[in-house]
Amino acid sequence: MRVIKEINKPNYRITVFNWNGKYLIKFEQGDLEQTFKISEFDVANEDDIYALLTDDFNNEVVKNFRSMNDIINKHFEPL
Repeated sequence: MRVIKEINKPNYRITVFNWNGKYLIKFEQGDLEQTFKISEFDVANEDDIYALLTDDFNNEVVKNFRSMNDIINKHFEPL
């Protein structure tokens, strides 16, 4: 797996990988992760991956982090 780019945002981190014929876009916030896989055949080049990372896309990812956090807090009871 090859790291192509790392992008640090105020509340999360984005890492773009190339692996096994796919681009992986991994978002990390604390202990939570979201990964999107895109086939190399679905984009012309790496710039298409970065074009996907619009404010709207990133805002949806942040909403997902909130939802994920709510789920873990609701169902997880530390030992």
